[in-house]
Amino acid sequence: MTRRDAIRYSVGAGLTALSYPAFSSTKIGKAGFQIGACDWSIGPAGDIKAFGIAKQIGLDGVQVSLNTASDHDHLRKPDMQRAYIDAARQADVQIGGLAIGLLNTIPYKSDSRAEIWVQDSVDVAKALGVKNVLLAFFSNNDLRNDPQGTKVVIDRLKAVAPKAEKAGVVLGIESWLSAPELMAIQDAVNSPAVKIYYDVCNASDMGYDIFKEMRTLGKERICEVHLKENGYLLGQGKVNLPEVRKTLDEIGYAGWLHIEGAVPKGKPMLESYVENNKIVRSLFN
Repeated sequence: MTRRDAIRYSVGAGLTALSYPAFSSTKIGKAGFQIGACDWSIGPAGDIKAFGIAKQIGLDGVQVSLNTASDHDHLRKPDMQRAYIDAARQADVQIGGLAIGLLNTIPYKSDSRAEIWVQDSVDVAKALGVKNVLLAFFSNNDLRNDPQGTKVVIDRLKAVAPKAEKAGVVLGIESWLSAPELMAIQDAVNSPAVKIYYDVCNASDMGYDIFKEMRTLGKERICEVHLKENGYLLGQGKVNLPEVRKTLDEIGYAGWLHIEGAVPKGKPMLESYVENNKIVRSLFN
């Protein structure tokens, strides 16, 4: 992408934020939780049909993808932003968050294209009326044992943080790193616009004590939470969901809980997510 293209998309997204009021809803559980799902978990990433599917499941919202492998621009295009806002309204389902999963393939730590996407994601989030942007740090973007890559990420987050602060947008780091390692990155950036996107299953897979980690991070450092299992329904795998609820209550977290994965082998997605939604609501609402 040329510098001219980058400027054009940033300006376009900014104009959309001014021209189209954010879609919002008041569907919040008594405990302050909203239940959503990732678009890539209930269908292909970047599929606008996710809102209709979320409605069938009974979810409050959908965490949507900024872009995809086949369309690097996608939600960076103002006309697509308008289409998403309309689709969410029609389904009476919120746009629950924004995510840049493509960073796993085209890494933020080393590719200039990814740096432009993160900059533009602030404008897109504002246009869509969402607060949190998930930045994925897995596969090609993994920061484990990569001090140079981590330094680049810190420098790039420092560069975008003032823009995010001004827009009221938070960039959430989701990675394999431990809580102390994530806190070190946060402290180096030193901005309220950079927080941790906590995935209870990823942290469990790494062998971390997720309850200790969540208490250590606290609500001031955690921007949003993924409830996930690999190959199991929620509540039937390795993650102790009642203890997750207890811990989130202890730290005072309220906000979005987005379901990811949690489809047993051979079981249909829709059926699995109806069950997952019931399980989560029985524990969190």
